[in-house]
Amino acid sequence: MGQKARVVAIANEKGGVGKTATVVNLSAALSLEGQRVLVIDMDPQHNTTNGLGIDATDDSISIYDLITNGREYKVQDAICQTQWDKLDLIPSHIDLSGAEIELVDEEGRENRLKEVIAKVTDAYDVIIMDTPPSLSLLTINVFAAAGEIVVPCQTHPYAYKALEDLFDTIEDIKEGINPGIAISGILPTFYDQRTRISRDILERLKSDDRYKDLLFDTPIRVNTTIPASSDKGKPVVFYRKNSYGANDYMALAREFIG
Repeated sequence: MGQKARVVAIANEKGGVGKTATVVNLSAALSLEGQRVLVIDMDPQHNTTNGLGIDATDDSISIYDLITNGREYKVQDAICQTQWDKLDLIPSHIDLSGAEIELVDEEGRENRLKEVIAKVTDAYDVIIMDTPPSLSLLTINVFAAAGEIVVPCQTHPYAYKALEDLFDTIEDIKEGINPGIAISGILPTFYDQRTRISRDILERLKSDDRYKDLLFDTPIRVNTTIPASSDKGKPVVFYRKNSYGANDYMALAREFIG
């Protein structure tokens, strides 16, 4: 058997920091770098699913079916091939928001996603998971399954302050659920070098002993092409190859691969 996939959570308890955009665009950029990528959309709002051009409202098998009724469904049956080579998706579904309640009395409920992923780690180089913007049973499932976490951090004071809470949460996860998990990178997002506050926060991230060694060299700049591409259900690297957004995510992908 070949190398097993890197299993990566893109997570931040704070909403609006560019989490879904990072899942969609990093995974697409990695596929262009020749990596076989599986995206798992664990957010009931299913923006990642839509962002990869897949309709989350149809009756196809979703991650909801796999984690609530894993014995009934094969993981392979839930995997959708996107329209781009080497980029696959297990879609989310609105029903996922009820999974929490359905699983509340189930044995081993925090490991449901881990069991799903174990069946496909040989088939991919990278598995990237989107998370809901709050700490819920779905997020715990992602953290239980992941080997590493990439944290998008908007270059804004609130997002910077929220990092501390996230790091605490991850320490708790390490102690209680998944000792193998680690933060592998902090990604500055919505960076706007024209504004002092954006430059200040990036400087703080670079000089803070807790964060500086984890910081990616590539900040994701503010770029209108990124939201425009998600509106079209296309990652920015396919939507407009020469945009800042595409350049930044390609640079990030190369850095991520190392």
